[in-house]
Amino acid sequence: MNEPQKPEALNCPNCGGAVMSDRTQCEFCRSRLKTVGCPSCLGSMFLGSKYCTHCGTKASEVTVVDDKETGVCPRCRIGLQSLKIDNVYIRDCGKCGGFWSGIDTFESICADRESQASVLGFVKSDAHPDSHPATISYVPCPDCDQLMNRSNFARSSGVIIDICKQHGVWFDADELPKIIAFIRQGGMARAREKEKIAIEDERMKLKDDKRRLDLIERRAGIAKYDDVAESSRLGKFIELLFD
Repeated sequence: MNEPQKPEALNCPNCGGAVMSDRTQCEFCRSRLKTVGCPSCLGSMFLGSKYCTHCGTKASEVTVVDDKETGVCPRCRIGLQSLKIDNVYIRDCGKCGGFWSGIDTFESICADRESQASVLGFVKSDAHPDSHPATISYVPCPDCDQLMNRSNFARSSGVIIDICKQHGVWFDADELPKIIAFIRQGGMARAREKEKIAIEDERMKLKDDKRRLDLIERRAGIAKYDDVAESSRLGKFIELLFD
């Protein structure tokens, strides 16, 4: 288990005052604060900061989108907030840190390293102490309110995500960082290779089955004009197929 990150002094993105990273409000200008991670080094910084104070990387640009149809968090049952992180649109739960992604957005995150970096800093799991533990339960889609399917991402990642095939994917706070790590470590390439091998194995099996069926049909044709012995041999061959 990872140790909780110790609070550190950061600068308020609104007034520049020094505020501890575990605070949710600036004691000088009273601005609301939210801690996120740098998309490069994952060091802590406040949402709205222009640059990371640890490595100098330009921070992801996060803006709140005025969207009345956001749905509710399937875990906490409170309203979601629509956000734009650079060019990625998500809906975030301010309580548990889970978020909702449309199908197209999720495909972009899986394929584009820049999208991964932008979102990875924002969904930094240790910034959400109220995040829900992984539990075996079915939760409703924020868009249609129908129970979503649970699926092991890429069939081999070990990360179980909640999917509505019509609308999108729900991630608990710690799930997307695990998926991005899986992708960057070559997990998708390995999964595709396994899928190719499985498809080839299935093709060879179907080919073998066809050869056996052809043999059965040929022998069955001979049995029509041959004696009982040939018919008996055909029966034994069929028993062997299904043994």
